[in-house]
Amino acid sequence: MPPYDPSAFPPFAVTVDLVVLTVRRHALCALAVRRGEPPFQGRWALPGGFVRADEDLEEAAARELAEETGLHAHLPAGPPPAYGAHLEQLATYGDPGRDPRMRVVSVAHLVLAPDLPAPRAGGDAHSARWAPVETLLDQEAAHGRDGDLAAPLAFDHARILADGVERARSKIEYSSLATAFCPQEFTVGELRRVYEAVWGVALDPRNFHRKVTGTPGFLVPTGGTTTRQGGRPAQLFRAGGATLLNPPMLRPEI
Repeated sequence: MPPYDPSAFPPFAVTVDLVVLTVRRHALCALAVRRGEPPFQGRWALPGGFVRADEDLEEAAARELAEETGLHAHLPAGPPPAYGAHLEQLATYGDPGRDPRMRVVSVAHLVLAPDLPAPRAGGDAHSARWAPVETLLDQEAAHGRDGDLAAPLAFDHARILADGVERARSKIEYSSLATAFCPQEFTVGELRRVYEAVWGVALDPRNFHRKVTGTPGFLVPTGGTTTRQGGRPAQLFRAGGATLLNPPMLRPEI
């Protein structure tokens, strides 16, 4: 057999795309950036960009997030994040025609964080904002005025966003990842509203309280209370460190 020749294969670029999810005003929202350059100039997209030769994928994802939005995600070897953002690899997308410029393979990442501040645009992004995921995924909606988020997302970002949302919805069933949407100390009611926003359903408060407080390692009382939600003082908890929930928090059927 002839020797293996890597140069016989065409080169291609690698990018990272970011599905950044948070809960704002009791709705699951994703970060969208309006592209300032071709292709798809003026269209809304997920934040992301090309991987540099001297960085790994997680470093590229964290850099792009900071450059395009001013937000920071936690890397295993780095300092704690400002807002407790959770970063994990989602999936790889390599359709030959997904980018009109050249062959581009994207390694998408999922970022989850508590109610985050308004993002700032940078890099090749013209503007950045939070939007309900249902609005971004509704590609059949009529186009409105310039910049309307009802327009389809650029590239294959609607598919990537849908995959990221489903990952979050399924993962909070069997893991404690829902606490990544909460501040360091939170009430059971605040955690329930996270589940309701991510799943898009209403949950029975008493049953939810019984399940989460009865699951070993899920929640740990802090000893404090708060009245920030109004009414009587509510007990404060923090994440208990459990990575898997037994029994799981099964998503209600819609």
